[in-house]
Amino acid sequence: MGRIVRIFFFSLALICMSSCSPRERYMTITGFAQGGTYTVKLNLNGTDGMIKVQPEEIRDSIDAILQAIDNSVSGYNKKSLLSRFNAGETIVPDEIFMDIYGHAYGIYELTEGVVDVAAAPLFDIWGFGFANDSLPSSDKVAQVLAESGMGRLARDIYPAAEGGLNASEILENEGVLPKLNYNAIAQGYSCDLVAEYLYSIGVKDMMVDIGEIFCDGMNPSGKPWSLGIDRPVDGNNELGAQLQGVFQVPEGPHGVVTSGNYRKFYVRDGKKYAHTVDPRTGYPVEHNLLSATIVASDAITADAYATYCMVIGLEQAKEFISSRSDLEACLVYDDGGVFRTWCSEGFVLTEPTL
Repeated sequence: MGRIVRIFFFSLALICMSSCSPRERYMTITGFAQGGTYTVKLNLNGTDGMIKVQPEEIRDSIDAILQAIDNSVSGYNKKSLLSRFNAGETIVPDEIFMDIYGHAYGIYELTEGVVDVAAAPLFDIWGFGFANDSLPSSDKVAQVLAESGMGRLARDIYPAAEGGLNASEILENEGVLPKLNYNAIAQGYSCDLVAEYLYSIGVKDMMVDIGEIFCDGMNPSGKPWSLGIDRPVDGNNELGAQLQGVFQVPEGPHGVVTSGNYRKFYVRDGKKYAHTVDPRTGYPVEHNLLSATIVASDAITADAYATYCMVIGLEQAKEFISSRSDLEACLVYDDGGVFRTWCSEGFVLTEPTL
């Protein structure tokens, strides 16, 4: 997922006093996680008055949650449970490992194989995973396609009686050991876990940004959170530098995630290869949809369906979103060199004013 949707911050002070009412005290926490940075903004005046947990403890708890996720399911952390599992080791899975696998399989079923975390070998051969970036032959694609995918794996996983789990144990039939990659849902999942913790200590107004976003309640100005959507221009790597528009998130808990191809791609022999690979065909997608911003009740759902839309393309994405009353979306696409947007009824995009 690209880090595309961003919050507009009016202050990065630890406690927001100037724009908040006497009863509202906003705290901003920043740190490093999952190969980038995170920002959490929350109102210390919670559901039952002032939150009793000290700011330092809140920050430490958030860091601990994100570190636990990294230790469990990061594909970049060579010592994580996931990396060891992918390498064929027997591991003792923790709650996070079991939980995200269940989510991933459910998403695989709901999207009919379009979002498939067991398609990691396909990402690798195209240079978008954790392996090299050599251009594969059609024979290689066909071979890897047959050797990957959640369809080969058990719906539920259980540690062996001795307390261990090996990749061979979740194969439904004999074959190449599975390799998992949670990039399509990990940041959304992380947002939801942090939000779950904040709710548990009484926070009612929050914004959690870990590359993807979860927010609820009001911002320091007493208004719904506003998000900027980057213009999907190749090379637009500075967040917020070129905005397609601004979106005000509806009241209530929402995950907001944007997926796009304009930051992660490479060009070989004059042809552009997008980082979105269709796990049903084994090849990078080729269509005019540049980015998809999804609003859902939680961040992992928004994360999954943003990827889903980027795989299926503009027309199918429009039909899908129009059929779902629980989702809102903004699709940015290329119309003969001109950027155009299609937004669902509840997604109102306005001109950016900074």
